[in-house]
Amino acid sequence: MDFGDPSFVIAIIAVSTGGWLINNWIRAKHGYSLENEWGGMTEPSDTAETKRLRAENRELNEKLDTMQDRMVVLEKIVTDRGYSLSEEIEALRGRPEGNINPAGLQSKERT
Repeated sequence: MDFGDPSFVIAIIAVSTGGWLINNWIRAKHGYSLENEWGGMTEPSDTAETKRLRAENRELNEKLDTMQDRMVVLEKIVTDRGYSLSEEIEALRGRPEGNINPAGLQSKERT
């Protein structure tokens, strides 16, 4: 292989250009600033769509945080040792717990 051959020079230029393109593609994909043809950096511009999506993302994250806080409180209520759902329901109904009928019907006492 002759290193002074024009095809070798063209191959080096092609590989260098391909590497530069792949580098910029990866940088753009991950949101980094891009290198222009003179070695300077070009920052990606924020469009109105990007700003709207960031605001929506922030709002959804806040809602998620609120829901997680509520879920923690509900888990504490449910897993509390003294908590008994049937006792709470019966206390609201005003009946003693012993008269619970699984079908929801009132039972008649036999004498």
